[in-house]
Amino acid sequence: MQFIKKLFSPVLAIMKFIQEHFKAMLFLLLLFWIFAPQSKEDLKPHNLEQIYLVGPVMEVSEIVNQIDEAASNEFVKGILLNVDSPGGAVAPSIEVAYAIKRAKEKKPVVVYASGTIASGSYYASIWANEIVANPGSMVGSIGVIMQGADVSELMDKVGIKSQSIQAGKYKKVGASDRQWTDYEINELNKVIQGTYDLFTADVANARGLDIKKRDTFANAHIFTSKQAKDVGLIDSIGVEYDAKNRLALLSGVNDPLWNKEDRFDKLMKKLSAQTAVTLHTYFPPLIMK
Repeated sequence: MQFIKKLFSPVLAIMKFIQEHFKAMLFLLLLFWIFAPQSKEDLKPHNLEQIYLVGPVMEVSEIVNQIDEAASNEFVKGILLNVDSPGGAVAPSIEVAYAIKRAKEKKPVVVYASGTIASGSYYASIWANEIVANPGSMVGSIGVIMQGADVSELMDKVGIKSQSIQAGKYKKVGASDRQWTDYEINELNKVIQGTYDLFTADVANARGLDIKKRDTFANAHIFTSKQAKDVGLIDSIGVEYDAKNRLALLSGVNDPLWNKEDRFDKLMKKLSAQTAVTLHTYFPPLIMK
């Protein structure tokens, strides 16, 4: 009997270890399953990188970081920005635009309009080497808006009155507790027009368009892909396959190997975008729309 116990003692020891550390082993197995390379190609560094700009342009720090990192990555020879966004706040749109401009100095950047590329998201894309738009995408809407509700009548009905103390004639500009005065509208219009001038000047500069003819490509016009190409807002019409091939050609890559976006990261980006939209609902910014 002792002989049998000694004979099977290694097996028994292994079984005891598995029983005591089963959860830990299961966790490690799960991690290996998630992160382990799926093929030999996964062991190679990708040479082309696709980055997504989806939804309202509000919180863009992650996208800007991705662009900057891809631009600095010696293995990455070109960047594809996949855009499907109705626009967003002015400052974040410019942040992405300047990140693209920086990246373009190091390697080719192609923008692919997979759905809507309008207003702020178009501003974010202007400095790319080329813009390729899906045949069914909507392009343009180059304009700026600031809006707010007049809830004074509702406040009267429920018996609510607002009160404030401020220094400066224009401190309450845009308040929703009353109708805006003429001088307030003029003050807001000054900001709107200044931002619109900046927007259209950058578009004209980046796309090689005549700023004197901005009413043809801007003025908040909404274009189909074909119409956008006719006025010079995009370079070509095609699907993602075409945009990828175009970037590979510009980058001089004969054997394209694309990055694969992590599903967890994709979920976190979506949640982050939804949070940003919620915050801006209560704190409305200047919007490119």
